[in-house]
Amino acid sequence: MEEEADEERTAARRDARAGGAADGKPYPLGDLRVLDLSRFVAGPFVGRLLCDLGADVVKVEPPSGDVTRLFGVVRHGLSGLYFQQNAGKRNVCIDIKQPGGVELVRTLAAGADVVVENFRPGVLAGLGLGYETLAASNPRLVMLSISGFGQQGPEAGRQAYAPIIHAESGWVARRREILGAPLEDSVVSFADSIAGLHGLVGLLSALHLRNRTGRGQHVDVSMLDAWLATDDYVHYLLDGAERLVYQGGEVWEAPGGPLMLNRPQPQVWKILQEAYGLSAEAPAGADREARRRARREAILRWMRSFDSRDGLKRALEKVDLVWGEVRTSQTVLESPTVAARGIVALVADGADGQRRVVQSPYRFSEAASGARGAAPRLGQHNAAVFEEWAGLSAAEIASLVERKVLRAEEERE
Repeated sequence: MEEEADEERTAARRDARAGGAADGKPYPLGDLRVLDLSRFVAGPFVGRLLCDLGADVVKVEPPSGDVTRLFGVVRHGLSGLYFQQNAGKRNVCIDIKQPGGVELVRTLAAGADVVVENFRPGVLAGLGLGYETLAASNPRLVMLSISGFGQQGPEAGRQAYAPIIHAESGWVARRREILGAPLEDSVVSFADSIAGLHGLVGLLSALHLRNRTGRGQHVDVSMLDAWLATDDYVHYLLDGAERLVYQGGEVWEAPGGPLMLNRPQPQVWKILQEAYGLSAEAPAGADREARRRARREAILRWMRSFDSRDGLKRALEKVDLVWGEVRTSQTVLESPTVAARGIVALVADGADGQRRVVQSPYRFSEAASGARGAAPRLGQHNAAVFEEWAGLSAAEIASLVERKVLRAEEERE
């Protein structure tokens, strides 16, 4: 009778997590169990999105923790980047160097729908946690592996972080070729986020196929593949063009501060000249650069002729020149859209307070999504997860803790 009661309590807890939000709408992925073995940005980003969509995401960390626990503002022992990437997940801390540690990870994988990892190819297999091993016990398992250069190939074993892919993809050099920018990295880990988003698409596609076939599979996403698949200038390279033609926007010093327009200067000049009769005062026989400078000054004079910034914006909109405020790190969260759409949410901080996180961007008419709680502390959910996912008893869990296979934050050395 006691065992049946335990099973009923466990089922009830899982049903509660798989249920809907406060408004009664269901979460799209509320019936999925996800084992997140990943670190840093790309893999944890996938796990965070799956969690926002309702999945029960359990992050597995070693006693040393994910390195992102050190990145950003630390509040109540949790850093900003770690909190953002892991809000709503549960956490178990397993020391795989201890006897039985690897087997514990396998046990969790046997009860999971999805495993997410972003180690170098071969690392998990070398530990006995590769896809073939895990799938032998769980044929329905879908594993997503994100790596720099793919699971096979001449560079599969290379380490890769976002800056490396930014350089290898040609993007860093392209900024110099087109814009004259220095050879330096971005201040956003674009390659990680792009790979994570493509990984999520591949993962959900594999789950959709599993519904038809009953079998899972291994999804291999390379950061370099993902970047080039997303690059909207790569067609110039494929067609052998002698040079790339810049089609991006340009910033202008308008009344009231800088304003981004959606077109480069030659197109802005053509539109404004035809619509508003602008003229450029370039001397006869002037070269191309002199004409460009004269036209730019004519555009700036036209912009400065407006008494108000709103008047300038209306004139731009009238001729289909799209404008954007050049917001700073200090003002970006002041955007009226950020406020109106609830892009920044308050969630529990795990210490009787609240902390701000950016929401996932999905808005459904008939489903719920969004951050569902605080980021977890190391080993915070050891007992609950192993009881629910693996059916371990309190005595078995206590034994694992005593043997230091399972660890918790307060036990870190």
